Amino acid sequence: MTTSNDNAATAAGWRGADRVEVLTFELSGELFALDAVQVQEIVDLAPETAVPGAGAFAGSVINFRGKVIPLADLRVAFGMQIGAATIDSRIVVVEIELDGEQTLVGLRTDKVHEVTTLDRADSEAAPSVGMRWRPDFIQCLVRRDTEFIVVPAFKTIFNQHQDARLTAVSQTRH
Repeated sequence: MTTSNDNAATAAGWRGADRVEVLTFELSGELFALDAVQVQEIVDLAPETAVPGAGAFAGSVINFRGKVIPLADLRVAFGMQIGAATIDSRIVVVEIELDGEQTLVGLRTDKVHEVTTLDRADSEAAPSVGMRWRPDFIQCLVRRDTEFIVVPAFKTIFNQHQDARLTAVSQTRH
């Protein structure tokens, strides 16, 4: 029998393993994590170029090693307040699958913490009620000591924002 804990853990990167290495980072005081395998590089803030007509979620691009990549702000997806950049702010460049292709994306963070190992047994699905964020935007929550680490559902988040942008463009053409 498959439990919701197993489903959440598998989606978060465990893929049959009992432990997974993740990069932890902070957004508006909340702790998030992503599968360390996805991380290509952590870079200081870089000059951004705004993309006309793009939404706030991925409204600009940066130059990453000679490639133009989108810069996404997960705070927009989660409805968080967007604060000013600080000395600790970084861009985490990740490779994720979008529209069937591996794609490089920069993620704004307020602070990058560490690469750590999380246990499958400490993970659970996001509750469907009582969350201030959309539960489908969360792969799972992982308990660590007295805190919870949020593992975002990148594919769902990016697809939802892509669909919203395409709908807006379609409506302006009619």
